[in-house]
Amino acid sequence: MKLSRIQSLTEALNNLGLDHVRGLRWNLPPAELITKAIKNGEGVLTDTGALMCDTGKFTGRAPKDRYIVKDATTENTVWWGDINIPFEAEKFDKLYNKMVSQMRDKELYIRDAFAGADPEHRLRVRVIDTQAWHNLFCYNMFIRPTEEEQADFEPDFTVITDPDFFADPAIDGTRNKNFAIINMEKRVIIVGGTGYTGETKKGIFGVLNFLLPEKEHVLSMHCSSNMGKEGDTAIFFGLSGTGKTTLSADPDRYLIGDDEHGWTEKGVFNFEGGCYAKVIDLSKEKEPQIWDAIKFGAILENTRFIPGTNTVDYTNRSVTENTRVSYPIHHIPNAKEPSLGGVPKNIFFLTCDAYGVLPPISLLSKEQAMYHFISGYTAKVAGTEAGVTEPQSVFSACFGAPFMPLHPTRYAELLGEKMVEQDVNIWLINTGWSGGPYGVGKRTKLPYTRAMITAALNGELENVTYTEDPIFGLRIPVEVPNVPAEILVPRNTWSDKEAYDKKAEDLAREFAENFKQFEAYASEEIMSGAPKVAQPV
Repeated sequence: MKLSRIQSLTEALNNLGLDHVRGLRWNLPPAELITKAIKNGEGVLTDTGALMCDTGKFTGRAPKDRYIVKDATTENTVWWGDINIPFEAEKFDKLYNKMVSQMRDKELYIRDAFAGADPEHRLRVRVIDTQAWHNLFCYNMFIRPTEEEQADFEPDFTVITDPDFFADPAIDGTRNKNFAIINMEKRVIIVGGTGYTGETKKGIFGVLNFLLPEKEHVLSMHCSSNMGKEGDTAIFFGLSGTGKTTLSADPDRYLIGDDEHGWTEKGVFNFEGGCYAKVIDLSKEKEPQIWDAIKFGAILENTRFIPGTNTVDYTNRSVTENTRVSYPIHHIPNAKEPSLGGVPKNIFFLTCDAYGVLPPISLLSKEQAMYHFISGYTAKVAGTEAGVTEPQSVFSACFGAPFMPLHPTRYAELLGEKMVEQDVNIWLINTGWSGGPYGVGKRTKLPYTRAMITAALNGELENVTYTEDPIFGLRIPVEVPNVPAEILVPRNTWSDKEAYDKKAEDLAREFAENFKQFEAYASEEIMSGAPKVAQPV
């Protein structure tokens, strides 16, 4: 590295308050980071060459300890509440100074990377870590600049993490000792008291979700995306358990990305350079692409070995259900690099309706698409979480409420505009139950769901007859190739039609009750996409 470059980088750190640092490790390659991590006692190698690490006390994000600084930049734009929790600018400055002061005597791992595969809309990110394996995670998950791009890299946003720095809630204004705080005005994120790497990834996602819709008219999305051999792009939205990862991982299509994307007037681009997948109960038979991606350079979090070996036991839940793997996207054979796709032709909202009410496939109008996008519905079934004994409805705005700083209607309006401008079909896919609720009916077979999605992608549903659901107003195709016609209209699959009608009305009222929080901001157009049911008392 040239002396002038070293001087400019040192000056940049000094400006952050990180002067007199013991050791600086700039943009180390994976092999060196892995060696450092093992030497530092941060992780061990598995028999596939992956690095296995623990995240400590926190094995997932801590959404109640994630804050956004409330200042002139954010005061009138962020949707404040339980999701976007305000933090005082003065307290941020004091906490920041305490944190970087403690980091001065530590070895720091620094990575320059991009968030966004589209050069016109990407964010230049600098991540400063105190642990080598955290920096390897950022190598995997963000987009890797070339040497030429690194030479004159100037960050748009900086993330500083130190899992061994703890806040004092009584003094610092945090809820707990751990925290993740975004300062949009100063373009800095600080993360302390937690070793969970997902805080860095989702922090930058939150920044993009704030910047792109407002400044560049780009719809930022919590979704997966793939592309066919003919260049047709598809997008998949869905909460955990709906089949988003499974249905988007198609060996006959190119993977654009599995989690975070932007949609411009030209097409879709991945925010990330890697994948961060759950591995609980992973098997080669169920998820062959993920299984084969767990090799040298990949990071396994909170997994355990089969006793007496260095072979991972993916059934082991002794640390957490949220065991994960991080790997660069080129570990997937059919990944598209750069991770760019054209204008989407089809978008799929995936839901696992445990009540057996929603049709397995239906076509949404613009109004319904915006309404269902804001609703972000699925249902948990018994056994998925402790204490869940009956199906429970779950609503998460934009299928990713914890990461959306703006009001959900802002994202929904952008979706509606792009849907019309670019002539996109939006489908609601129910991967859940048919013939009755959970415990009575049966879950829709995966081959049938795949056949429905394939038919939509191939344009085979453009000229078929549709019938309208009387309560939700959804347009249901009466025939789909390779799918039994009798399962397409959910009411027909129930032996007790009156029981279906009651359950459908109950679910429609749950939609209405959930939507009350958005009504003050929702246009008449959005509200017209609601189910046709009396409002709850």
